[in-house]
Amino acid sequence: MDLKSGYPFWTVSNGLLTRYPQLTHDLQVNIAIIGGGITGALIADELTRHGHDVAVLERRDVGWGSTAASTALLQYEIDTHLYHLAQQYGEASAVMAYQGCAEAVHALAARAAELGDIAFRRQQSLYFASDADHLSSLRDEFAIRKRWGFDVQWCSPEQLQEAYGFSAPGGILSHLAATVDPYRMAYQLLDEVVARGGHVYDRTAVESLEADGATMGVRLRNGALVRCQQVIIAAGYESQTWLPEPVASNRSSYVFVTDPLPGGMLGKLRDTMVWESARPYLYLRSTHDGRLLVGGEDDEEDIPERRDARVLEKAASLAERVSSLWPSLRMTPAFSWGGTFAETEDGLPYFGTHEALGPNVHFAMAYGGNGITYSMIGAHLLRAHLEGRRHPLSDLFSFERRHLAR
Repeated sequence: MDLKSGYPFWTVSNGLLTRYPQLTHDLQVNIAIIGGGITGALIADELTRHGHDVAVLERRDVGWGSTAASTALLQYEIDTHLYHLAQQYGEASAVMAYQGCAEAVHALAARAAELGDIAFRRQQSLYFASDADHLSSLRDEFAIRKRWGFDVQWCSPEQLQEAYGFSAPGGILSHLAATVDPYRMAYQLLDEVVARGGHVYDRTAVESLEADGATMGVRLRNGALVRCQQVIIAAGYESQTWLPEPVASNRSSYVFVTDPLPGGMLGKLRDTMVWESARPYLYLRSTHDGRLLVGGEDDEEDIPERRDARVLEKAASLAERVSSLWPSLRMTPAFSWGGTFAETEDGLPYFGTHEALGPNVHFAMAYGGNGITYSMIGAHLLRAHLEGRRHPLSDLFSFERRHLAR
């Protein structure tokens, strides 16, 4: 699957940071991780930091799939409203999911501080009502978040106009969010995995999984075999090919980034990511060097050639939408791209085993708008499971969570 089209900013600005070797011989490790994007990197980092023997297998160059196309908005806010999740799974479970995402943002911040040079920045998140008809829903959302202690404030139309310079019926300002360069972060994490004695291989495609009692074999397309006790499939949106039926719908989102804008033009947008209540939604964030990154125009197209043909048209449409909100921000896309993402019905990820592949194969499906935040949770959740401990979100993020629905 070709997961991106066009010219993603992260790969253009960073280039190929490290070239890892291709695995051409048999190998024995404790845990094999299929996928070398940001999800696989966070999991491998967590496991090797706690003494696990790990090999990461990536069929492309590291970070060259969905990670390169990510807009890397790090939020605790899930695409599905907290009060909607509460209606589906009960308030305690819904709040636990949101709190888990909040803790993951803090954990990412702590790890970013240790890594350095990955363009990590603390942000605020402004979620505004696209239409007056959405106000009631947003007020309900604000009320439940406030009641459970999330650091939010309500913004009136006058406050939005004065502080952010655009017109909207109202919105929720959250004081916990961040942005990062996901491509650079993935490489730095994997470099540290190698420094700890772990293994990272790119241009190494997996052909099949072979169960042999309590052990597993990961057969590569070149014939080499990786013997291990556990397998983690962290292959992004391609992970569904390992399941008997899909658990999420593949969609495409489109993004452009401007040239660096003159000082002061971004105003509060420099420190605040913005997204809206309409679905699909417009979203935007700044970069560390003063660019504006804008995404949205989601559609159901995941055939690469068709998605590729739409990139420039979608970028122009996104630019027009931003200009309609902020007439002073007349912008021209410098780089534009489209990327595939997967969307679950409830907006939650899947982490854990699936009955189709048995107890030694674990999935890391960080699907939805919170991909990197979910991946951080998944790293802790999967380590807990591998070490015989129970993570608080194990049930809610499992393939069996339908049994928890009210």
